[in-house]
Amino acid sequence: GFGAGLALALASSAFIGGSFVLKKKGLLRLCGRARAGQGGHAYLREWLWWAGLLCMGVGEAANFAAYAFAPATLVTPLGALSVLVSAVLSSIFLNEQLNVHGKIGCILSILGSTVMVIHAPQEEEVSSLESMAEKLKDPGFIVFAVCVLVSSLLLIFVAGPRYGQSNVLVYVLVCSAIGSLSVSCVKGLGIALKELFSGKPVLKEPLGWVLLVCLVICISIQINYLNKALDIFNTSVVTPIYYVLFTTAVMMCSAILFKEWQHMVLDNIIGSISGFLTIMCGIFLLHAFRDMPFTPSLLPLFLQPGRADPHLPWSSVDRHQSCQHQPLLPSEDKGSHSAEEEEEET
Repeated sequence: GFGAGLALALASSAFIGGSFVLKKKGLLRLCGRARAGQGGHAYLREWLWWAGLLCMGVGEAANFAAYAFAPATLVTPLGALSVLVSAVLSSIFLNEQLNVHGKIGCILSILGSTVMVIHAPQEEEVSSLESMAEKLKDPGFIVFAVCVLVSSLLLIFVAGPRYGQSNVLVYVLVCSAIGSLSVSCVKGLGIALKELFSGKPVLKEPLGWVLLVCLVICISIQINYLNKALDIFNTSVVTPIYYVLFTTAVMMCSAILFKEWQHMVLDNIIGSISGFLTIMCGIFLLHAFRDMPFTPSLLPLFLQPGRADPHLPWSSVDRHQSCQHQPLLPSEDKGSHSAEEEEEET
């Protein structure tokens, strides 16, 4: 049950994170041939690219199956580990620099994921399509779904034409809001597949087909507007914002639809939220400062190499730099002005 879902979620992150590296490695081997960024399709003849695509397919399938065994509150935040895996493997196999901020972000992501696993809800509320249908009829979820659809339409047709090119939140909010509904569809389809393998006549149930159609529509909208956001704004900006908003929306939808939080004690609720916030900080550090070089000169003077011993004499350069960062006191400032005035009078 829960252990299988956790294992599938972790395996999904590993496969998806590794797929990015394999596909990137395959694209880099296209020396002299038409690159994908130039409209070429030579990568289709590169086996590494296909291996990466296969890994991504396996990862997405594992992620899909994880929702059938574990709560969405746990599975969705653990998707951040794919970013961590990709960053670590890129630094090893692609020689991409992982600076201090990135390493701290990786550590925070691991710690946050561990905290979320420890405090995640252990029991599963929905185990059949019949119970899923009852959950979907809940007035709270109906209100949530209507709010999501109305807000998405307003963002697409009202805010999009005006602010879509200048505000990163417009398209990312559309992806996140619709994504919360797509995760609910995935959860229902995962339950349907589990019942199908157990021999139940699931194919005759109309709910399964309705969920499948809704999932295709939601994913199409997500991909469309996520591509728009990535085309306009920097990836290092879009990725952490999308992760935070998408995961928050999924956790809200899960709390309303599956009511997983009702069976959690206060300690576990605080632990889950703290773990999510820790992952959020880690993802932010990993992306926001990805291209920022970190040198010892950025450290305070007492932490810089050669400054560990406080008894070492200051060089004239250090003294000059330290004085540059010290503002004049009001009395000194006035004294300097008075001295200048006296010189002008003479």
